[in-house]
Amino acid sequence: MKSTFYTFAVFFLFACGNENSKKIDQNLGENTYSEAKIKLQIVDSTDYKILGNPILSDVSEDGSQILFYDYASSQIISIDQHGQLLGNFSKKEDTPDAYGFMMELPGFLGNNQIALVGMRGIFIYNLTGDLVKKIDHPESVGGVGFMPTEGKSIETAQWDGKNYLLPKSVRSRETYPGEQAFYDRFRALEWVDVVSGASREIIPFEEESLFKNGYGYILSDYTPAFEWMEERLYLSLGADPKLHVYQFSENEFKRDTTILMNIPGFQELVLKARSEFQEGTVSLNGSTPAIRNIHRLKDLLVIHYFGGLDPIGTEEAEQIWMSGNEEEAELLFEKLEQDAAKGLLIFDPKTSKFLANLPFPEGVNDGGLSAGGDFLWFQKAPSEEVEEDFVRFYAYKLDY
Repeated sequence: MKSTFYTFAVFFLFACGNENSKKIDQNLGENTYSEAKIKLQIVDSTDYKILGNPILSDVSEDGSQILFYDYASSQIISIDQHGQLLGNFSKKEDTPDAYGFMMELPGFLGNNQIALVGMRGIFIYNLTGDLVKKIDHPESVGGVGFMPTEGKSIETAQWDGKNYLLPKSVRSRETYPGEQAFYDRFRALEWVDVVSGASREIIPFEEESLFKNGYGYILSDYTPAFEWMEERLYLSLGADPKLHVYQFSENEFKRDTTILMNIPGFQELVLKARSEFQEGTVSLNGSTPAIRNIHRLKDLLVIHYFGGLDPIGTEEAEQIWMSGNEEEAELLFEKLEQDAAKGLLIFDPKTSKFLANLPFPEGVNDGGLSAGGDFLWFQKAPSEEVEEDFVRFYAYKLDY
């Protein structure tokens, strides 16, 4: 399998106000790695019989269980690493334990429970769908949007012997993206105590953030990608290619380091005036650049990025679509998708260095991935010739 590495610069910015931080500027320059140095190697696969529209949601920390959601049946399905069913359930009915509109894909809470965020709150079920606990949202939820990414589910963290959930924050804060107040009051996540249900909003737009430049931004522009590792929170916000590192200290998250990622092919957003935004509307766009997810793999972090479709080509395709030639427009969109930069950055938190920029393996969906049991997990790309009655998940290890 071919793997590639691209040269990119990394700079470090340290948050003001952190007494223990040192000011360091580091340019990694031209790090080069041979193709044999770092690569993904397949080690196993798991099949499950299903005729539907499944999407990989999560893999348990030890890699023994796989969780996915089937859009065709609205079922949440968990299997073991051998493809044996552990549990499946649906909550479509209007019952007290129904989560309502799904706001994030479900994720494992340990090996025996599943956490899911819906319009009605945060719900924790066992593997067969029995309700274990319901946690109310800190305030009523207004307009929300949801754009699923494979392997991007609600995250969990352990701190001081307690379990926490980290859903995306959906508080209205009595403002909207057409106002300056939205960017001043923004918080990316909630830090939710599983036992007490207490929730606190965390992670603002930092002062040097792309999203504080006076323009307006939609939800997908700043959707957080993050991972909890060794009592630190590693986080990026959508189209702003920065990796922020936060430490939890004195009952608050304090930014320690910000790493600027100059990723080849990572497009810039087309800027929008705030006057274009209307209160009460929520917009998403899956064609724009984004750091989509961050996973832990042993002592490393794997940062999934999508460089976005070429803006000029996208505008051309949209005009063709509007003219009524939908087939030609779809072909152009497919070509733009194929040409878009996408891949996996391998980052070493101990040295704060990027080790590689790897492409997705051949034959898998390149929309996302998960991690568990020292492996990265990918969903097989569907066949274009025949309708398949199974879903397959591949486990890959990182050789280096």
